[in-house]
Amino acid sequence: MASNTALPLVLLAEQFARLPGIGMKSAQRLAYHVMTMTDEEAKAFADAVLTAHSTVKCCSECQNFTENALCPICDDPERDHGTICVVETPKDITAFERTNEYKGIYHVLHGLISPIDGITPDKIRIKELLSRIGKGGVSEVIMATNPTVEGEATAMYISKLLKPLGVKVTRLAFGLPIGGTLEYADEVTLFKALENRSEI
Repeated sequence: MASNTALPLVLLAEQFARLPGIGMKSAQRLAYHVMTMTDEEAKAFADAVLTAHSTVKCCSECQNFTENALCPICDDPERDHGTICVVETPKDITAFERTNEYKGIYHVLHGLISPIDGITPDKIRIKELLSRIGKGGVSEVIMATNPTVEGEATAMYISKLLKPLGVKVTRLAFGLPIGGTLEYADEVTLFKALENRSEI
């Protein structure tokens, strides 16, 4: 931003720029938009951020974001609790739920193995997944990480840990584009990827 811009506005734009997918120009537009808000609107915006940050936590079972101890999916007795779909982030669950076809439950890793970025297996929620499977009752684990190098490495690593436990491990079929992300896949593509998954 220009050197004659008020410092608080510069700092606000820098915070927006830290969000994924927001460049500095978009961050500046957002910062200027905030300045057009009334005091009530600005307070409501700030309160929404603070409230979400302080009240939303990870589900004790699947690690999805929730306000309660269990998320609504894990708490639903109608879901197939014998099938776990492993995803990278909570937003991937939203993508699958849009298909209205998957009736199992989920497990969120909150990242992918990436030694280059310093993300080792102990830094994502793998031990929580192993703990769930150790309790019994799980017949299939679907590896639904993104079809990237990190996604593939994570899927293979987890599948090797699960094989000795007698659990069927499958991988989404490659109806998804290589290098793409689940968040932007359409419902038909996701459904076909689920339908044509294969064992790994």
